[in-house]
Amino acid sequence: MRQVETAVVILNWNGEALLRRYLPAVVSTVKEEDALVVVADNGSTDGSLHYVESIFPEVEVLRLDQNYGFARGYNEAFKRLPSVVEAEYYVLLNDDVETPQGWLAPLISRLRDDLRCGAVMPKVLSARRKEYFEYAGASGGFLDWFGYPYCRGRLLDTIEKDAGQYDEPMKVHWASGACLSIRRSVYEQEGGFEERFFAHMEEIDLCWRLRCRGLEVWVDPRSEVYHLGGGTLGYESPKKVYLNHRNSLWMLRRNLRGGERVLVLTFRVAMDMVVALVYGLKGKGGALVATVRAVGEGIFSSCPRAKDYTYSKVSRSRICLLWRYFVRRQRRYSEISE
Repeated sequence: MRQVETAVVILNWNGEALLRRYLPAVVSTVKEEDALVVVADNGSTDGSLHYVESIFPEVEVLRLDQNYGFARGYNEAFKRLPSVVEAEYYVLLNDDVETPQGWLAPLISRLRDDLRCGAVMPKVLSARRKEYFEYAGASGGFLDWFGYPYCRGRLLDTIEKDAGQYDEPMKVHWASGACLSIRRSVYEQEGGFEERFFAHMEEIDLCWRLRCRGLEVWVDPRSEVYHLGGGTLGYESPKKVYLNHRNSLWMLRRNLRGGERVLVLTFRVAMDMVVALVYGLKGKGGALVATVRAVGEGIFSSCPRAKDYTYSKVSRSRICLLWRYFVRRQRRYSEISE
C-alpha cells in the first residue's frame, strides 16, 4: 500500500472528454508533490476508465458499482481509498478543473501549518473567461442570513472580473466543492457529505458542520484553478435548480435550532416562491416547477438529520442578499461587505 501526504480524488461519471482535457495537467502539476491522483468512477459506461488506465498508469482507479452522485460518490470513494493508499489530506477535485503549476502546495501548506483549519479552497476562476471569477466558489463562499450562498467575486448571477481585489487569504463560511482540500481525519469524523443531498450544497453543509466543531474554513488565493462548470448539470437545468433549492432548505433545517430556524425558514420559503414566480415570468416553466417542488420537499419531507454535535451559532452574514442585490442594486462583494 502506498503512503502519501495527499490524495487528489477526481469523481468521474461518463466524463471521458473532460478527463482527456484536464487530467494531463492534474497529473503533471502534482509530480513534484507527495501526492497521488485517484479517479473514482461512478459506474461510467463510456471510455473513461480505458483512457485513464491506458495513458496514466500512475493514476489509481477506484471503481464504484453505480452512479451514486457527488455526495455519496465521494463518501464511497473515501471508504475504499485506504485499501490502496494512506493519505493525511484529501483534495476533492472536479473533472472539469484546469490546474496550473503550483496550485496544490498552498492548500496543503495551509492545512499543515494551521491545525484550526479544517478545509481550504483555492481561488476559482472561469475556464471560459479566465480573467473572471467562476460561479462555484470564486474567492471564497459566504451565506446570507437566510442561507443564500454568495462569493467573494460573485453575487447571484453577477460575476466580477479578477483584478487581484480578493487575493488576501481569509476565513470564509464555505469552500467550493470544485476544489476542496480537507484533512482526512476531519472528513471521517464528520462522516463526509450528507448523502441524501445527492449533489449541490453538500459542501456548504459540511463546512457549516466543521465550523460548529470550532474548525475554520479558508480560501487561499495563492492557489488558483480554472473551473469549466456545468459539466454534469447545466446552470439552468431544472434538476440543478431543484437540488439547489431543496438542499438549501434541508441544510437550514439540519443546522439551525428553535425560533431562529422557524423565522429563517418562513422568510426563506416566501423568497423562494418569489424566485419561482420570476422564473414563470421569464418563461422558464421547468425552473418554476422545480423550485415549487423543491420548496415542498425541502420543508415537508423527512429531513436528513445532522450528526450530533454541540450546537453553536456559527456566523452568517447579517444581510439579506436578495434585498441588497435587487433593491439596493449592489452587485459586488466589496459593496455588501462594507
